[in-house]
Amino acid sequence: MDYFTQRPLRNSDIVWRREQRKEERVLRALEEGEAVDEQGTVLLVVSGTMHQLNLVGGMIWCLCDGTRTVDEITAQLADEFSVSRDELESDVREFFDELQQRGWLSYV
Repeated sequence: MDYFTQRPLRNSDIVWRREQRKEERVLRALEEGEAVDEQGTVLLVVSGTMHQLNLVGGMIWCLCDGTRTVDEITAQLADEFSVSRDELESDVREFFDELQQRGWLSYV
């Protein structure tokens, strides 16, 4: 199976929450040209440890429900941020690889 046709699925044992108000503030800051890479918008609790995902990581996490392919997620992000898919593909793949190595994500 081609990597980009796989459907990523979050580990159901992970408790998580999207911080919607924080995400809105980060999006406004991004529009104003501020650096927002380190600002978390999604909280994960894994084995009693809290982790934060930044805006893009949080968006990807929210889309990993097993219904979308890696290709569809990449296309949605490219559209959202007005960048080419080519620019995103390696970063998205690296992020998915890290989540899979941590056991936070699998493919269906």
